[in-house]
Amino acid sequence: MTLSCGCPEQYPDWHEQDMDLGGQPVHTLSIPTLIHMPLAYEAYIARQQRLIESLGLDEQWPCLVLTRTGIFRGAIMRLLKPTTSPAPRITIMPRPFNVRAVLHHGDIGTIRKTVQAMQMALVDAGKVPKELYLCHLTCPHCRDDRGGDKMLLLRRWQESPSLARRLRMKSPVSS
Repeated sequence: MTLSCGCPEQYPDWHEQDMDLGGQPVHTLSIPTLIHMPLAYEAYIARQQRLIESLGLDEQWPCLVLTRTGIFRGAIMRLLKPTTSPAPRITIMPRPFNVRAVLHHGDIGTIRKTVQAMQMALVDAGKVPKELYLCHLTCPHCRDDRGGDKMLLLRRWQESPSLARRLRMKSPVSS
């Protein structure tokens, strides 16, 4: 279900959890960015919505968009229910695709400390942080009715035996 403004009515309860999205079908659409800032973001979101509807695909969480940005290119992805569609923009997430999720109460200008804390927690657990995915759960139209700005931050990570070994060597030995 979606709200009239296009925000997801429901979203996964993944706050401070690690999960493996490997094997999950996704619809991916490339977007232009300039220094990590998406260009024509709403137009690409609407285009992706039209593509998903025209293909007759079902989303796992309707209108939950995972946004990954870069210097000049980025992507928006939507998690789909299992499908056998041969459409070209549908891919299966590689295995493993481990992510840590944090629900951030605030807008894009306030995520710095949350991202840093998430990253340090991953490193302290012997995991190497990879790319960051942002999921905007509210917009300026609905944020007041839904308890303020909310974003779901997903940080992909990989196990690192060498990092875990170094952390064990540096930790104080307790008797």
